[in-house]
Amino acid sequence: VQLVESGGGSVQTGGTLRLSCADSGKRYRSSCMGWFRQAPGKEREGVATIDVDGSTTYADSVKGRFTISKDNAKTTLYLQMNSLKPEDTAMYYCAAALALRCRIATLDGYYWGQGTQVTVS
Repeated sequence: VQLVESGGGSVQTGGTLRLSCADSGKRYRSSCMGWFRQAPGKEREGVATIDVDGSTTYADSVKGRFTISKDNAKTTLYLQMNSLKPEDTAMYYCAAALALRCRIATLDGYYWGQGTQVTVS
């Protein structure tokens, strides 16, 4: 599993960003995936996950604002982020696990990308 994120940047409060994660591995279709984030001085936390069957889970803090999706043809994971708030500022990481379902509340068992910075001011 090899994950490369892109799409981060700086936006104003209320703005939008779309993060992308390209998976060059050969097990894309059998891997659940997710987005996690880590703000300075805080622990990494789950933002959203998508299972192999397409089921999604969101952290309460982003429900209704963020949407996770994947394009199987392009083996790419996305995170559409709307109505961004300063508290969304963090390094965002793409993650994949060789499992049918991802667990948003744990960091165990994931392969990680290098991260992409999102700053909301």
